[in-house]
Amino acid sequence: MELYIEQLTTLYRIAIAMVLCGIIGFEREQLGKPAGLRTNMIIGGASCLIVSITLPLIDHLEVANATEIVRTDPIRLLQALVVGISFIGAGTIIKGSGKKISGLTTAATLLFSMGVGIAVAIEQYIIAVGVTLIILFVNFIVRKLSFKFTNKDRTSRNGINEKE
Repeated sequence: MELYIEQLTTLYRIAIAMVLCGIIGFEREQLGKPAGLRTNMIIGGASCLIVSITLPLIDHLEVANATEIVRTDPIRLLQALVVGISFIGAGTIIKGSGKKISGLTTAATLLFSMGVGIAVAIEQYIIAVGVTLIILFVNFIVRKLSFKFTNKDRTSRNGINEKE
């Protein structure tokens, strides 16, 4: 019974990570960015899942007496997540004509969603909620301030003119 409770707790954590990252992704979606609501939700949930199953995997290897063959290092798991999510983020970066590059903020936001998922997986809920609010502040308020002070016009992917 305890095993089922642990698994349900993991599902609960994944759901929390997906909701928080969905909030982040919603902001990107509203701007018509290539990685929006669903992508951020999936990245946050997948990050939480991968980190959450690490400890049971280590326990499984110990029971199978495979710890002499397989060395476990949770930090390597985090490195793999960063590389994998960075690869997905790189796909959102588009180099236009001249020096125009778009998608960098979206790529960085995906990496941030990964961090939210990891924070939830290790039960750092206050940090997860706090950084979700921080990234919303950066992506919404700081973007508005940046547009106001640079006075550049830009047409977003969804065809809406906005101050850049």
